[in-house]
Amino acid sequence: MDFIKQILFGVALVISAFGSSQDSVSELLKKYNTENIPYITVQELALPNEDAILLDAREAKEYNTSHLENAVHVGYDFFDINLVTKNITDKSAKIVVYCSLGIRSEDVAEQLKKEGYTNVYNLFGGIFEWKNNDFTVYDNNNEPTDDVHTFSEEWSQWLLKGNKIYD
Repeated sequence: MDFIKQILFGVALVISAFGSSQDSVSELLKKYNTENIPYITVQELALPNEDAILLDAREAKEYNTSHLENAVHVGYDFFDINLVTKNITDKSAKIVVYCSLGIRSEDVAEQLKKEGYTNVYNLFGGIFEWKNNDFTVYDNNNEPTDDVHTFSEEWSQWLLKGNKIYD
């Protein structure tokens, strides 16, 4: 009987691993985020007429490995709101903040909101969800790449497509 339970448990793990990544990411984000910042989906952001300022809230080594096209690196550990306010003076401009999954980006987006920015969004699932949906990411030379820095081995489980890079 224990052998059958082990097999059923293994099958359940495999099924959950190949289940909807969005559902799993939803659960993860609910665990870590306050959801004070509205989400924008990768599909919405990828629309042809979508014109938003993209802020990458990951660390430099993550951004240098890959980022969304035209994204501006603002970081997380050393995020400086003064640099943003100096460079983005229109506080009604549409701003989308992203990170690996959408946890660090919510923190940065909340700082923008406190500073008076009114049109700020958090990219649901971050760069992982972007790559998982077959959208292009770019390296430090602005060339398309399959590499995505996953922050850590633990977080790399959420990247289902592309080459996982971590230290």
